[in-house]
Amino acid sequence: MNSENTRRKFLRLLAASPVLAVPGVFRGSLESFLSTGEFTGGEIREFLENPLERAASDDAPIASAEQAINVMDFEPAARKAIPVAHFGYLATGVDDDATVRINHEGYSKIQIRPRRLVDVSKLNTSVRIFGASWETPIVLAPVSALKAFHPEGEIAVARAAKVKGHLQMLSTVGTSSIEEVTAARGTPVWQQLYPTNDWSVGRAIVKRAEAAGSPVIVLTLDLQDDSNRETLRRAMRADTRPCKMCHAEGMSGYLRRKPMFDGLDVSRVTGLHAKDMNWDVVKRLRDTTTMKVVLKGIVTREDAQLAIEHGVDGIIVSNHGGRSEETLRPTIESLPEVLEGVAGKIPVLVDGGIRRGVDIFKALATGATAVCIGRPYAWGLGAFGQPGVEAVLAILRRELEAIMRQAGTPAIDRITRTFLAGGSSK
Repeated sequence: MNSENTRRKFLRLLAASPVLAVPGVFRGSLESFLSTGEFTGGEIREFLENPLERAASDDAPIASAEQAINVMDFEPAARKAIPVAHFGYLATGVDDDATVRINHEGYSKIQIRPRRLVDVSKLNTSVRIFGASWETPIVLAPVSALKAFHPEGEIAVARAAKVKGHLQMLSTVGTSSIEEVTAARGTPVWQQLYPTNDWSVGRAIVKRAEAAGSPVIVLTLDLQDDSNRETLRRAMRADTRPCKMCHAEGMSGYLRRKPMFDGLDVSRVTGLHAKDMNWDVVKRLRDTTTMKVVLKGIVTREDAQLAIEHGVDGIIVSNHGGRSEETLRPTIESLPEVLEGVAGKIPVLVDGGIRRGVDIFKALATGATAVCIGRPYAWGLGAFGQPGVEAVLAILRRELEAIMRQAGTPAIDRITRTFLAGGSSK
């Protein structure tokens, strides 16, 4: 009996150890498996040899959006509903997926200092960004290929954003056009930009977004085309569907399936970014459009200062959800130095790892103008379509309002650094 208990303790320790380095898409399944304590050596071996099958067979995912208690409840439901390779694409980070996990874990290091005897009978969760008012500071970040998770893709997300009053950003490589998404949202959305290595293509996308009424172009800086996405590769290996039916070979074949590239000559495009991109591209972009220019992917003081020097209108602190490089630095820890770099001159948003309303509160208290979410609403979409996205947004707003009341902050502009341990107090 003692040796059996020791064996179980060792396996649980191993599950939490980088020695095993289980990809993020499988980690929850393994932890659940080991926590039961009821397994044989053969079962352990079967799990380690077939983690995808085991992950897919985990029981008790929610059966409807209404059953969700928190946004994490949507992940296993999405994993069950989405084809395995598609879920691998959504879940993947790079290398060991550590930065994906650390993005969220970074929030657990921040403590809140609640104030008492504050009238919180009425809450104001609205924010203003570039002169436009939004009901909440929760922004839907650009996520590519949303029809890989649900047939209605970006359109379902836009309808949910309309119902719940949220700002939405559209990916350059989305599976719906900006015209379709704007019509579904009812108001113009922000257009994210991968400029590609052929500026004539990038410029055409910018002009199309401008013509569609988009007020903001979001230039993504935090991803090159050669990120090492091992979890995705493992998921693709386990997916037995004939992928070539949907995925044409080569960059040109890939882009021809993306509506924002319709009618464009993509024969010279070899990547979504030019590998020789520098600050000149920002000047070129500013000279091309009257839209506001926001840079997504700034994580240092130095680059924030350069952004100001180049006339940028806003910044999103982002490491691409841990999908670009294994920095092991959460975006919430990058946020303070970026804020120092901009010195209050432009709005700064942050994404990466936000899973709770209290995470949103901490980001706002640190100084963010708003926060962006990606995976959580994609989980909701994949699991239940538009109702799932609406439920994710409702849960996060409910949790944010709860901590606002508990902390004594009746409005977003009352959430300041004084509410964080280590922040200046009065």
